[in-house]
Amino acid sequence: MEDPIELKHREFALVSISELSSPSSSSSCTSPSPATVRFSVDGGLPELQFHQDSEKTEFQLSIDLQTVQLFKLGSVRSVCISEGSDVTEETPFAKGVTIQFRTEEESEAFHCAFQQWKKEVSIEGKHLPNGTVSVSKSKFDDKIEPSSAKMYFHYYGQLLHQQNMLQDYVRTGTYYAAVIENCADFAGRVVVDVGAGSGILSLFAAQAGAKHVYAVEASEMTKYAHKLIAGNPSLGQRITVIKGKVEDVELPEKADILISEPMGTLLVNERMLESYVIARDRFLSPNGKMFPSIGRIHMAPFSDEYLFVEIANKALFWQQQNYYGVDLTPLYGSAFQGYFSQPVVDAFDPRLLMAPAICHVIDFSKTKEENLYEIDIPLRFISSMGARIHGLACWFDVLFNGSTVQRWLTTAPGAPTTHWYQLRCVLSQPIYVMAGQEITGRLHLIAHNAQSYSIHLTLSAKMWGPGAEQGGIIQTSSCKLDLKEPYYRMSQPQAYTLAQDQQQQPLINTQDIHIHSQDLEECDIMQHPSNSCIQIESLLQNV
Repeated sequence: MEDPIELKHREFALVSISELSSPSSSSSCTSPSPATVRFSVDGGLPELQFHQDSEKTEFQLSIDLQTVQLFKLGSVRSVCISEGSDVTEETPFAKGVTIQFRTEEESEAFHCAFQQWKKEVSIEGKHLPNGTVSVSKSKFDDKIEPSSAKMYFHYYGQLLHQQNMLQDYVRTGTYYAAVIENCADFAGRVVVDVGAGSGILSLFAAQAGAKHVYAVEASEMTKYAHKLIAGNPSLGQRITVIKGKVEDVELPEKADILISEPMGTLLVNERMLESYVIARDRFLSPNGKMFPSIGRIHMAPFSDEYLFVEIANKALFWQQQNYYGVDLTPLYGSAFQGYFSQPVVDAFDPRLLMAPAICHVIDFSKTKEENLYEIDIPLRFISSMGARIHGLACWFDVLFNGSTVQRWLTTAPGAPTTHWYQLRCVLSQPIYVMAGQEITGRLHLIAHNAQSYSIHLTLSAKMWGPGAEQGGIIQTSSCKLDLKEPYYRMSQPQAYTLAQDQQQQPLINTQDIHIHSQDLEECDIMQHPSNSCIQIESLLQNV
């Protein structure tokens, strides 16, 4: 009796192989030429790989073992059928092949090996070749509703959206500089590109001398990544494109470097940071590096009367009492609150900020995935001037902590604009503050299964002036917003006239900050924001 382990990894000879026809095909691809079939995990997921060389052509086919079914047609003939499991597949019908073995014994041996492989890939918690754990149902699928995932991967599977990101030269140029300036980190190392998209970061890593790069991408963009990488053969020979989610795929070796662009609006939108952290736990070797390694959400109160009036005026439509004979006013209140439930995404003038910013740090190399399900940030500011506070302005930056050069990618107001812009949460009821008055509150982010977050914001103005030491809140305003449904205003910053008593706020420059380990304690940063949010002289002094 042949050893079961050897049987699993054996290559089986075939007398012939015939590809099943599709309903739209006029003829099947059939040939009596000798062929082989083997089980493989070389591409990540376990597969059946068919290969046939003939005088006229070469035939190759791979079928995912998780979806394939095997049926006997006779003592030496069988059929392998795989039902398309990808919701984005254009062809709804199954693919498969009929195969014929030389002897009945070889047919039985193949069926035995097939059952062993099927059992292994379907058992929860089964240890796979690289020592990690896979489950039959994806962790991603447990958290995210299918309709959201379908739209998400459809969006990123289109070249026009990839072009939008590639043409963000702040984003792409910073990634390129962070990689090339730190060639010492990449040279001779194994790299995993998490959510590779077009494969551009994989190509950057290869340019920096990576030994091998595994480009993991779950959308249909993989077919374009294959083309782009094949079109750069000197780099592409060291890159393997793997279609699948990082929560599911298996790799043949551990990584020395993880590289990814997992940031969404407000850093956390789309919830890809969780996948980045999962990839760290599954693939990154001890003492491996992450590019980027740290993210920070910056926050400051703002005053913008123009924006407030613009949003409030949208609901005026519902104040019509005779709209084709219909009174619309019963819906005015709901419409008013609905418009203020949308975070505003645009680029704004940093002079609108009414206090120095504070920041919340997320260390990608240490944080747990579960910590990203709910993010609670206490807020405390000292107003720099008297004004109406219309809400909270937010932006983010990330650090590429290379061995040679530390480089920041920032989306701060006043810095070169990126495709992320900035984000503002606008209160439907502004609060009034005086210069020197304390503003407190809370920014509470709760993840939901549409790959985004609910935002709960509260801002309060504390008593100011004589008797303030007794404490007490004199004004409070709250709002709930859905990060999934922003208002893409995206206008360029307008020139705002400064009031006579209004002083310009210094911009925050994050490009040249050097973070040390003691600076990464979140509680310390929140208590002393000046330690991690270095202020520089205003770039607007000459405006």
